[in-house]
Amino acid sequence: MKITVGYLATPSGDDGVALATALARALDASIDIVLVMAVDEPVMEGSGPYRKVLEAKARGWVDDAAAQVPSGIEVTTHVLTHESFARALIDFAVNTDADMIVVGGAGDGLLNRHSIGSVASQLLHASEVPLALAPRGYRLSSAPITDLTVAVPTRASAPNPLPFAITLASAAHVPVRLVSLVSLEPTGAPSDETSLDTRRRQVAAAQDNLDRAVRALPDIDGLQSVVADGSTLDEAMGNLDWKPGDVLFLGSSRLATPKRVFLGSSAAKILRAAPVPVVVVPHD
Repeated sequence: MKITVGYLATPSGDDGVALATALARALDASIDIVLVMAVDEPVMEGSGPYRKVLEAKARGWVDDAAAQVPSGIEVTTHVLTHESFARALIDFAVNTDADMIVVGGAGDGLLNRHSIGSVASQLLHASEVPLALAPRGYRLSSAPITDLTVAVPTRASAPNPLPFAITLASAAHVPVRLVSLVSLEPTGAPSDETSLDTRRRQVAAAQDNLDRAVRALPDIDGLQSVVADGSTLDEAMGNLDWKPGDVLFLGSSRLATPKRVFLGSSAAKILRAAPVPVVVVPHD
């Protein structure tokens, strides 16, 4: 397997390298560390020497990033020039047949929570390969990948991240937990339905959905299915137990273009509440 890391010489960039390293260890994958330099437009006369200094700096930064990857993991560095960091990452990942893009978040979020910067935001609405997001401070963690949690969609028509998660779980030999999240946030329930009726209906539908997902899976050791509910999706997420080595998988919105990531509103709420790395899988 191959993992592309979008790198900046910042703590958040190091969070992304740390997540890529943990995934590479679990999946026996190689890592491409990619730094994208902005295009100078228009090109200023006499800027050549300055540009060479910047390129040398960039190569030093990616070399420092590669030094963070332990021996035994194949790692290659790349300095690209493009007008869009996100577009360059997507094109690089597609052209090199990468299985995943990994990035860190913005630098101003809470520790162990996700804060989406401009590059991650663009990737979350355009990536053609699964996108892994490291929570702030992930570089401080030494936990290996030990568990995968999959947020199973409550609608049969919604894009399902389960097949990709199962592929990774099989490669990494780790257990899978299927989770269906239930909340009382607006869902278009009948006007004469009480809150208790809504909760019961949603929990029953979620459990039925999980049962169908479990029946559709091959025999997997350690497979669990859980319904987590709360007044909000944040509360439902908080009612789940999370292990240090867990990774959460989310599907894209039903409105996503086929073969593209597109983070929907519910998934965005789940992402903000997640205390672990999150992988968003493109629409089928």
